[in-house]
Amino acid sequence: MRRLPDRSDERAGALMQNEVFLDEHALGAFLASQILADIRDANRQFLLGCPGGRSPIPVYQAMSGMLRHQSLDLSRLIIVMMDDYVQQTRDGFEHVDADSHFSCRRFAHQDIVAPLNDGLPSQMWIKPENVWFPDPGAPKAYDTRLADGGGIDFFILASGAGDGHIAFNPPGSRRDSRSRVVELAEQTRMDNMATFPRFESIDQVPRHGVTVGIDTIASLSRRAALVVWGEGKQTAFRRISAAHTYDPDWPASILSECNRPMLLADQAAAGRAQ
Repeated sequence: MRRLPDRSDERAGALMQNEVFLDEHALGAFLASQILADIRDANRQFLLGCPGGRSPIPVYQAMSGMLRHQSLDLSRLIIVMMDDYVQQTRDGFEHVDADSHFSCRRFAHQDIVAPLNDGLPSQMWIKPENVWFPDPGAPKAYDTRLADGGGIDFFILASGAGDGHIAFNPPGSRRDSRSRVVELAEQTRMDNMATFPRFESIDQVPRHGVTVGIDTIASLSRRAALVVWGEGKQTAFRRISAAHTYDPDWPASILSECNRPMLLADQAAAGRAQ
Protein backbone atom coordinates (compact mmCIF):
# COMPACT_ATOMS: atom_id res chain seq x y z
CA MET A 1 0.00 0.00 0.00
CA ARG A 2 1.22 3.48 -0.79
CA ARG A 3 2.21 5.55 2.21
CA LEU A 4 2.32 9.27 2.77
CA PRO A 5 5.42 11.16 1.67
CA ASP A 6 7.94 11.57 4.48
CA ARG A 7 7.75 15.08 5.94
CA SER A 8 9.66 16.51 8.87
CA ASP A 9 6.47 17.53 10.69
CA GLU A 10 4.60 14.26 10.01
CA ARG A 11 6.39 11.57 11.97
CA ALA A 12 4.64 8.37 12.98
CA GLY A 13 5.05 7.56 16.64
CA ALA A 14 5.37 11.23 17.61
CA LEU A 15 4.76 12.16 21.24
CA MET A 16 1.03 12.02 21.85
CA GLN A 17 -0.62 15.29 22.82
CA ASN A 18 -3.16 14.78 25.62
CA GLU A 19 -5.79 17.41 26.36
CA VAL A 20 -8.52 17.28 29.01
CA PHE A 21 -11.56 19.57 28.79
CA LEU A 22 -14.36 20.46 31.16
CA ASP A 23 -16.97 18.60 29.11
CA GLU A 24 -17.67 17.19 25.66
CA HIS A 25 -18.86 20.57 24.37
CA ALA A 26 -15.55 22.27 25.14
CA LEU A 27 -13.74 19.31 23.62
CA GLY A 28 -15.88 19.52 20.49
CA ALA A 29 -15.27 23.25 20.11
CA PHE A 30 -11.51 22.82 20.41
CA LEU A 31 -11.29 20.07 17.79
CA ALA A 32 -13.77 21.77 15.46
CA SER A 33 -11.67 24.93 15.40
CA GLN A 34 -8.54 22.90 14.61
CA ILE A 35 -10.21 21.08 11.73
CA LEU A 36 -11.79 24.18 10.18
CA ALA A 37 -8.48 26.05 10.39
CA ASP A 38 -6.74 23.19 8.59
CA ILE A 39 -9.40 23.12 5.86
CA ARG A 40 -9.12 26.87 5.39
CA ASP A 41 -5.31 26.80 5.30
CA ALA A 42 -5.20 23.89 2.85
CA ASN A 43 -7.21 25.70 0.17
CA ARG A 44 -7.48 22.44 -1.81
CA GLN A 45 -9.20 19.08 -1.72
CA PHE A 46 -9.20 18.02 1.95
CA LEU A 47 -9.89 14.50 3.22
CA LEU A 48 -11.52 14.39 6.66
CA GLY A 49 -11.77 10.96 8.27
CA CYS A 50 -15.03 10.62 10.16
CA PRO A 51 -16.43 7.97 12.49
CA GLY A 52 -20.12 7.47 13.09
CA GLY A 53 -21.67 7.11 16.54
CA ARG A 54 -21.89 9.23 19.67
CA SER A 55 -18.27 10.22 20.28
CA PRO A 56 -17.79 12.67 17.38
CA ILE A 57 -21.24 14.29 17.61
CA PRO A 58 -19.99 17.25 19.74
CA VAL A 59 -17.31 17.89 17.10
CA TYR A 60 -19.75 17.87 14.20
CA GLN A 61 -22.17 20.09 16.16
CA ALA A 62 -19.42 22.58 16.99
CA MET A 63 -18.25 22.68 13.37
CA SER A 64 -21.82 23.36 12.25
CA GLY A 65 -22.21 26.21 14.74
CA MET A 66 -18.91 27.80 13.74
CA LEU A 67 -19.75 27.59 10.04
CA ARG A 68 -22.85 29.71 10.65
CA HIS A 69 -20.55 32.55 11.69
CA GLN A 70 -17.53 31.98 9.46
CA SER A 71 -18.30 31.11 5.86
CA LEU A 72 -15.99 28.41 4.52
CA ASP A 73 -16.10 26.71 1.14
CA LEU A 74 -16.60 22.98 1.76
CA SER A 75 -17.11 22.04 -1.88
CA ARG A 76 -13.70 20.34 -1.97
CA LEU A 77 -14.09 18.63 1.41
CA ILE A 78 -14.15 14.82 1.22
CA ILE A 79 -15.90 13.04 4.09
CA VAL A 80 -14.03 9.75 4.52
CA MET A 81 -16.24 7.39 6.51
CA MET A 82 -14.56 4.63 8.47
CA ASP A 83 -17.07 1.81 8.33
CA ASP A 84 -20.62 0.59 7.81
CA TYR A 85 -22.73 -2.40 8.73
CA VAL A 86 -23.05 -4.97 5.98
CA GLN A 87 -25.27 -7.96 5.30
CA GLN A 88 -24.37 -11.22 3.62
CA THR A 89 -26.11 -12.19 0.41
CA ARG A 90 -25.67 -15.05 -2.04
CA ASP A 91 -23.26 -12.83 -4.00
CA GLY A 92 -21.21 -11.65 -1.03
CA PHE A 93 -21.52 -8.70 1.34
CA GLU A 94 -23.38 -5.46 0.71
CA HIS A 95 -24.22 -2.33 2.69
CA VAL A 96 -27.31 -2.45 4.88
CA ASP A 97 -30.18 -0.31 3.64
CA ALA A 98 -29.16 3.36 3.73
CA ASP A 99 -32.49 4.23 5.39
CA SER A 100 -31.87 1.89 8.34
CA HIS A 101 -31.61 3.66 11.69
CA PHE A 102 -28.18 2.06 12.20
CA SER A 103 -26.83 2.75 8.71
CA CYS A 104 -23.58 4.69 8.72
CA ARG A 105 -24.51 6.00 5.29
CA ARG A 106 -27.63 7.53 6.84
CA PHE A 107 -25.53 8.89 9.70
CA ALA A 108 -23.04 10.50 7.31
CA HIS A 109 -25.66 12.46 5.43
CA GLN A 110 -27.99 13.23 8.35
CA ASP A 111 -25.54 13.88 11.19
CA ILE A 112 -22.46 15.16 9.37
CA VAL A 113 -23.16 16.57 5.91
CA ALA A 114 -26.56 18.18 6.55
CA PRO A 115 -25.48 20.11 9.69
CA LEU A 116 -22.22 21.27 8.05
CA ASN A 117 -24.00 22.44 4.90
CA ASP A 118 -26.73 24.19 6.86
CA GLY A 119 -26.20 27.94 6.73
CA LEU A 120 -23.72 27.84 3.85
CA PRO A 121 -24.62 28.97 0.32
CA SER A 122 -25.27 25.99 -1.93
CA GLN A 123 -22.10 26.51 -3.98
CA MET A 124 -20.07 25.90 -0.80
CA TRP A 125 -21.83 22.68 0.20
CA ILE A 126 -20.21 19.30 0.60
CA LYS A 127 -21.15 17.41 -2.55
CA PRO A 128 -23.00 14.10 -2.23
CA GLU A 129 -20.33 12.35 -4.27
CA ASN A 130 -17.70 13.58 -1.80
CA VAL A 131 -18.90 11.23 0.92
CA TRP A 132 -16.75 8.10 0.63
CA PHE A 133 -17.31 4.63 2.06
CA PRO A 134 -15.37 1.39 1.72
CA ASP A 135 -17.10 -0.92 -0.75
CA PRO A 136 -17.88 -4.27 0.93
CA GLY A 137 -17.53 -5.89 -2.50
CA ALA A 138 -13.98 -4.57 -2.97
CA PRO A 139 -12.79 -3.17 0.38
CA LYS A 140 -9.08 -3.14 -0.44
CA ALA A 141 -9.74 -0.60 -3.18
CA TYR A 142 -10.57 1.94 -0.45
CA ASP A 143 -6.94 2.12 0.69
CA THR A 144 -5.86 2.74 -2.89
CA ARG A 145 -8.46 5.46 -3.29
CA LEU A 146 -7.35 7.18 -0.09
CA ALA A 147 -3.67 7.00 -1.05
CA ASP A 148 -4.41 8.32 -4.53
CA GLY A 149 -6.32 11.19 -2.90
CA GLY A 150 -3.17 12.21 -1.02
CA GLY A 151 -4.07 10.56 2.29
CA ILE A 152 -6.44 11.59 5.04
CA ASP A 153 -5.54 15.13 6.10
CA PHE A 154 -7.24 14.90 9.49
CA PHE A 155 -8.66 11.72 10.99
CA ILE A 156 -11.19 11.98 13.82
CA LEU A 157 -11.10 8.72 15.77
CA ALA A 158 -13.10 7.10 18.55
CA SER A 159 -12.65 4.08 20.82
CA GLY A 160 -15.12 1.44 21.85
CA ALA A 161 -15.85 1.63 25.56
CA GLY A 162 -15.88 -2.08 26.27
CA ASP A 163 -13.19 -3.53 24.01
CA GLY A 164 -11.29 -0.64 22.43
CA HIS A 165 -12.50 -1.32 18.90
CA ILE A 166 -11.67 1.43 16.41
CA ALA A 167 -13.94 1.66 13.42
CA PHE A 168 -15.06 -1.98 13.31
CA ASN A 169 -11.59 -3.42 14.01
CA PRO A 170 -12.10 -5.94 16.85
CA PRO A 171 -9.56 -6.90 19.50
CA GLY A 172 -6.90 -9.08 17.94
CA SER A 173 -6.80 -7.10 14.69
CA ARG A 174 -3.42 -7.31 13.00
CA ARG A 175 -1.26 -4.19 12.88
CA ASP A 176 -0.93 -4.54 9.11
CA SER A 177 -4.68 -4.97 8.51
CA ARG A 178 -6.26 -2.92 5.75
CA SER A 179 -9.83 -2.16 4.71
CA ARG A 180 -11.87 -5.34 4.84
CA VAL A 181 -15.10 -7.01 5.95
CA VAL A 182 -14.92 -8.27 9.55
CA GLU A 183 -17.07 -10.26 11.91
CA LEU A 184 -18.05 -7.92 14.72
CA ALA A 185 -17.02 -8.80 18.25
CA GLU A 186 -19.91 -9.38 20.66
CA GLN A 187 -18.71 -6.50 22.89
CA THR A 188 -18.64 -4.19 19.86
CA ARG A 189 -22.21 -5.18 19.05
CA MET A 190 -23.22 -4.53 22.66
CA ASP A 191 -21.53 -1.10 22.58
CA ASN A 192 -23.42 -0.29 19.40
CA MET A 193 -26.76 -0.99 21.07
CA ALA A 194 -26.10 2.21 23.04
CA THR A 195 -24.99 4.03 19.89
CA PHE A 196 -28.21 3.07 18.11
CA PRO A 197 -30.83 2.86 20.89
CA ARG A 198 -33.57 1.62 18.57
CA PHE A 199 -31.95 -1.80 18.73
CA GLU A 200 -34.13 -3.80 21.12
CA SER A 201 -31.74 -6.75 21.51
CA ILE A 202 -28.27 -7.76 20.44
CA ASP A 203 -29.83 -10.17 17.97
CA GLN A 204 -30.91 -7.15 15.90
CA VAL A 205 -27.34 -5.83 15.62
CA PRO A 206 -25.64 -6.95 12.38
CA ARG A 207 -22.82 -9.43 12.73
CA HIS A 208 -20.53 -8.03 10.04
CA GLY A 209 -19.15 -4.67 9.01
CA VAL A 210 -16.84 -3.21 6.39
CA THR A 211 -14.07 -1.14 7.96
CA VAL A 212 -10.82 0.64 7.35
CA GLY A 213 -7.90 -1.32 8.74
CA ILE A 214 -5.44 -0.58 11.50
CA ASP A 215 -2.68 0.15 8.98
CA THR A 216 -5.10 2.25 6.92
CA ILE A 217 -5.51 4.57 9.89
CA ALA A 218 -1.84 4.73 10.85
CA SER A 219 -0.20 5.00 7.45
CA LEU A 220 -2.73 7.09 5.54
CA SER A 221 -3.49 9.89 8.02
CA ARG A 222 -1.46 13.09 8.28
CA ARG A 223 -3.00 14.08 11.60
CA ALA A 224 -5.22 12.16 14.03
CA ALA A 225 -7.28 13.03 17.09
CA LEU A 226 -9.08 10.44 19.19
CA VAL A 227 -12.10 11.64 21.17
CA VAL A 228 -13.29 10.10 24.46
CA TRP A 229 -15.86 11.62 26.77
CA GLY A 230 -18.16 10.47 29.56
CA GLU A 231 -17.50 8.19 32.53
CA GLY A 232 -18.00 5.13 30.34
CA LYS A 233 -14.79 5.94 28.48
CA GLN A 234 -12.45 5.97 31.49
CA THR A 235 -10.94 2.61 30.57
CA ALA A 236 -10.44 3.79 26.99
CA PHE A 237 -8.68 6.94 28.20
CA ARG A 238 -6.43 4.97 30.54
CA ARG A 239 -5.48 2.35 27.96
CA ILE A 240 -4.81 4.79 25.13
CA SER A 241 -2.96 7.42 27.17
CA ALA A 242 -0.61 4.71 28.45
CA ALA A 243 0.07 3.23 24.99
CA HIS A 244 3.44 3.72 23.33
CA THR A 245 2.82 1.29 20.50
CA TYR A 246 -0.05 -0.71 19.04
CA ASP A 247 -1.68 -3.19 21.42
CA PRO A 248 -4.00 -5.60 19.55
CA ASP A 249 -5.95 -6.19 22.77
CA TRP A 250 -7.09 -2.54 22.54
CA PRO A 251 -7.14 -1.57 18.83
CA ALA A 252 -7.68 2.14 19.49
CA SER A 253 -4.12 2.19 20.83
CA ILE A 254 -3.06 2.61 17.18
CA LEU A 255 -3.38 6.33 17.89
CA SER A 256 0.10 6.10 19.43
CA GLU A 257 1.55 5.23 16.01
CA CYS A 258 -0.34 7.87 14.01
CA ASN A 259 1.12 11.10 12.68
CA ARG A 260 0.68 14.06 15.05
CA PRO A 261 -1.58 12.16 17.48
CA MET A 262 -3.90 13.89 19.94
CA LEU A 263 -5.97 12.24 22.67
CA LEU A 264 -8.83 14.52 23.66
CA ALA A 265 -10.95 13.74 26.72
CA ASP A 266 -13.39 15.44 29.03
CA GLN A 267 -12.91 15.40 32.79
CA ALA A 268 -15.35 12.52 33.24
CA ALA A 269 -13.43 10.23 30.87
CA ALA A 270 -10.13 11.31 32.43
CA GLY A 271 -11.48 10.42 35.88
CA ARG A 272 -11.16 13.94 37.21
CA ALA A 273 -13.81 15.44 39.49
CA GLN A 274 -15.57 18.45 38.05
